Amino acid sequence: MRRRAQPPPSPLPQVAGIDPVRLRLPADPDGRWPDLGGYLAARYAGTRGAVFIAHLLRTGRVFGPGGRVLRPEDPYEPGAYVWFHRDLEPEPAVPFPIRVVHRDAHLLVVDKPHFLATTPRGSHITQTALARLRTELDLPELSPAHRLDRLTAGLVMFSVRPEDRGAYQLLFQERQVHKEYEALSRHDPAVGLPRTVRSHIEKTRGVIAAAEIPGAEPNAESLVELLGTKGELGRYRLTPHTGRTHQLRVHMNSLGLPILGDPVYPQVTDPAPDDYRRPLQLLARTVSFTDPVTGTPRRFESALSLRAWEDLAGWEAGT
Repeated sequence: MRRRAQPPPSPLPQVAGIDPVRLRLPADPDGRWPDLGGYLAARYAGTRGAVFIAHLLRTGRVFGPGGRVLRPEDPYEPGAYVWFHRDLEPEPAVPFPIRVVHRDAHLLVVDKPHFLATTPRGSHITQTALARLRTELDLPELSPAHRLDRLTAGLVMFSVRPEDRGAYQLLFQERQVHKEYEALSRHDPAVGLPRTVRSHIEKTRGVIAAAEIPGAEPNAESLVELLGTKGELGRYRLTPHTGRTHQLRVHMNSLGLPILGDPVYPQVTDPAPDDYRRPLQLLARTVSFTDPVTGTPRRFESALSLRAWEDLAGWEAGT
């Protein structure tokens, strides 16, 4: 099997723990773009990026291999790589620490707090677990093995070395990691548990909520178990057998048991990104697997807890 050619290394350092943006210039058989400026203007036409990329070109902040500064009038070179840094808008600081659960030469496992994205996306760039850990632990080549929703707390795994990244990511792609979550919701004795929930979930880009498609072949499966009750509150163990976006939140909602603090299911409420008063009561509690690099059996457990279980009134009040 032919190996895909690897791109040249970035000539730019990280900024605030964030890798520079890399673009590979596509083929141009019709000769539509005589120069680099023309291609980038066409690529970003109609978006906020059009003004931004033009500014970067004018100010010498777009680079080619070896750190060569690229100009708008430079010839268009199909297949070539270019790099630049995005201008980072101020982000509200997520005022919760990231706790290291395990660290060795290959693997980093942390307890991610609620409200912190795993990796840069959208408006969350510097205030992400990846960016903060790269800086706080001086691990510039750290990369995620998987992702956890911004609103979900708990265990996240990272590869320390680039050469190990594929092995750890493959664990999740081939479902060789056993994951258990803990969630809080109301208790409904009429919902018979334990129960395996299967459905077809689709997530449309740009739409906040995922949707279940009735009658479609199931692509998502979760085991839901009741661990205990306190008055009208239930504590649940959720074991996903697949990894669809928002799967556990969707399946709990489909049972009529939406997770406490969920701003999307059953209704999108869109709280401010710096509103930390009532975190989603969902926690990635345990992960277990055989380490693909060392062959060691691994099991990690989160030290975090769901506040509403011990102090429902305090959680509801947002204090």
